[in-house]
Amino acid sequence: MQPSMRMHVALRVPPPTASFSPKSGALASKKVLLPTLAWLGATWAVGLYVSKQLHQKSDTFDRIFAQQNTPEVEEARKRDLSVETYGDPRNSLLNILGWTK
Repeated sequence: MQPSMRMHVALRVPPPTASFSPKSGALASKKVLLPTLAWLGATWAVGLYVSKQLHQKSDTFDRIFAQQNTPEVEEARKRDLSVETYGDPRNSLLNILGWTK
């Protein structure tokens, strides 16, 4: 055989084929997509429920405290909680119920 023919034989080898078909790729994406959507939906529902409950409790506490909010009560609260020294606890990052106000 001539050297040039050997090269042509080597070039006729077909390229390797992909190991998956388009159907299996689409099926795999559905297997990932549905649980992801279910998880996102459940997370959104729980977040909405917790937010609703926090707003409801916050409104209830606001109504109760509005009835007791007199100048004498405010002065006693400032004195007892040392608001001038430590700051107002109503403005603290830990006051979750006051975040929306």
